[in-house]
Amino acid sequence: MKSRAVTPIAFVQALLCAYERYGRDPSEALRKAQITPAMLRRSETRISAEQMEVVSEYAMRELDDEALGWWQRRLPWGSYGMLARASLTAPQLGVALKRWFRHHRLVCDDLAITLDAARPLATVTLREDRAPWPGTRELCLVTTLRNIHGYASWLVDSRISLHAASFPYPAPPHAEAYRWMFDCPVRFDAEAASYSFDAQYLALPVKRDERAARLMLQRALPLTVRLYRRDRLLVQRVRELLARDPAAMINAEAVAAALNVSVRTLHRQLQGEGASLQALKDEARRVQAMELLARTRRPVKQIALAVGFSSEKSFARAFRQWTGASPSDVRRHGAPQAS
Repeated sequence: MKSRAVTPIAFVQALLCAYERYGRDPSEALRKAQITPAMLRRSETRISAEQMEVVSEYAMRELDDEALGWWQRRLPWGSYGMLARASLTAPQLGVALKRWFRHHRLVCDDLAITLDAARPLATVTLREDRAPWPGTRELCLVTTLRNIHGYASWLVDSRISLHAASFPYPAPPHAEAYRWMFDCPVRFDAEAASYSFDAQYLALPVKRDERAARLMLQRALPLTVRLYRRDRLLVQRVRELLARDPAAMINAEAVAAALNVSVRTLHRQLQGEGASLQALKDEARRVQAMELLARTRRPVKQIALAVGFSSEKSFARAFRQWTGASPSDVRRHGAPQAS
């Protein structure tokens, strides 16, 4: 199934700078991706992720440069596969990323990549020690960050939800595409290219091995041109939010805003994890209500308000559905035993 055409044609125009640098003809790469000269002339043109994948892979192979002409030194085909394999034995994502960044410096001394793992947010930052080839800077920085993000998500089999991304140049005419590419707030005119995310992801165990790497490397570019779908931490993050203050998380809008994702993304990712926001809210309310009933003498009406219900009656009705008993019965006799 073909995805929506949201990738700016400016990225293809930047890719063509590599062909110019190496004195090669890009016609076959463009033909393979079904990108016409007329499309290249219109700045408002958008292409699909599949088209960007095709033209990028063909160019990398044909030019034998996975960096697409950005840096002084060519990165021959297979360079990123070598970096990927070097990180597979790391126990956790944080260790794997630091290893990947260190090895990347060995093959490309024009760019330094750092990881600041300070809680609550971890930050990946690109430092340009030499400027990329003229005309390629935007594509270089965007692709490098998306490559790191996609590879990290693949390593732990979890979409790493980003908190924010920044870029060290003015907002381009196609700035609206950045929100789709990174699914988070984006800032331009920053000091460096970077993105931040919940530092808890760094503790996730690496779940891939050599066999998985071989399969992934047969078609690795989707990790760069598409967002990874499954977020194994999202359910945990929602549970933590609801546990801290279930009454404040009154609806999907409030939860999504606290997690810095869209409501649509929130529901989609929870569904992908086999959960729903309503079920998680009910679980959090039930746990807190049971604790308040057991450990305090607060009136049931106050407990209802504390866990996010507008009335004692609606709380009692929901509580009976969760437990098969009324709040008063649970307070007197304890929670019913599961049959």
